[in-house]
Amino acid sequence: MKHLAAYLLLGLGGNTSPSASDIKEVLESVGIDADDDRLDKLISELKGKDLAELIAEGSSKLASVPSGGGGGGGAAAAAPSGGAAPEAEAPKEAEKEEEKEESDEDMGFGLFD
Repeated sequence: MKHLAAYLLLGLGGNTSPSASDIKEVLESVGIDADDDRLDKLISELKGKDLAELIAEGSSKLASVPSGGGGGGGAAAAAPSGGAAPEAEAPKEAEKEEEKEESDEDMGFGLFD
């Protein structure tokens, strides 16, 4: 993915046919080592192809993929009959969810690792 991102950045910058060394230069500028095998495969698959056409083709393919969202809504939850006890549990659950979200912020890897 990082190789493709660098290829697309070079394409946006005006380089219509980026070479392996161009991509390596972009990746190394942000401290990432390029994988030669993946880079060679990417270059060979994209050689002679127009990026705008590839993006348009991919977008049309994605448009035909169902993305959910069309299903019916779930049933409403029954109203609690116990009084104040369920209300006391709700803040505790919210606190647990907040703690969980905070721990998920740093997953131990960077975007381009």
